[in-house]
Amino acid sequence: MKQSQIKDLYRFIFKSYDKPLLKEHIEKFMELDEYLPYSSTFFCVTNTQDLTFEYISKNYMACLGLDAKVLKTHGMRYFWNRIHPDDIDAWLSALNKLMEFTLGEISKSKRKDTNYTWNFRIKNGDGVYVNIIQNTTPLVFDSDGKPIIGLAHYTVLDPNIKMDITASAKLLNSKKEYETLYFNNFSQKLLNEGVSNRERDVIRLLVLNYTSKEISNKLNISSHTVDTHRRNILKKFNISSTGELVGMLKLNQHWL
Repeated sequence: MKQSQIKDLYRFIFKSYDKPLLKEHIEKFMELDEYLPYSSTFFCVTNTQDLTFEYISKNYMACLGLDAKVLKTHGMRYFWNRIHPDDIDAWLSALNKLMEFTLGEISKSKRKDTNYTWNFRIKNGDGVYVNIIQNTTPLVFDSDGKPIIGLAHYTVLDPNIKMDITASAKLLNSKKEYETLYFNNFSQKLLNEGVSNRERDVIRLLVLNYTSKEISNKLNISSHTVDTHRRNILKKFNISSTGELVGMLKLNQHWL
């Protein structure tokens, strides 16, 4: 897909006419970045109206071996140019479906508590395509309730890990736990399509070693319901124990 086609599709997905105020957000992230250690993650403040990165954390160079000044100057077009060509169509489809779901299924009042995740491969400074999991929280919305400024947190994973391109939307509940509202796999199906969003939440918390009682509290459901979900999950994956399930899914956490 050509750069001009990506630009047109991307602009269509995030089309907005409002002008956001960013000064206070950027100042706070600059303060935060001073204290964050170097690691395999970095974050950016993304502006989907101007196709720019308003802020890029210092870990960008450490994670990808690329110059943050170049990214700041050339914006999203430079970033797109480094995405693996085989991932572009699925990545754009994921963004479009997430936006459609947000505008059609999530009320304006709840959108500020929604978190979005998707993944793709990008070419690093050594010319190697590494896996990226992008986790984005909206910061600013336009007058129609469309998210236009986001805090994007990127985790870089080994290029040898085979990852389907997936996308999810999660809502922060009253217990400060994210509950899955939307999940879709835009590559070949890795997991059983019969797994429900609630079962995905249970699995994610099991991977984090929470007990049934702790999971019931976080998701506002009974322990009996959690145990029922656990039995159904084992049946769907055709495995005999939660330990086996957790071991398998720790290798494929990007879909949770």
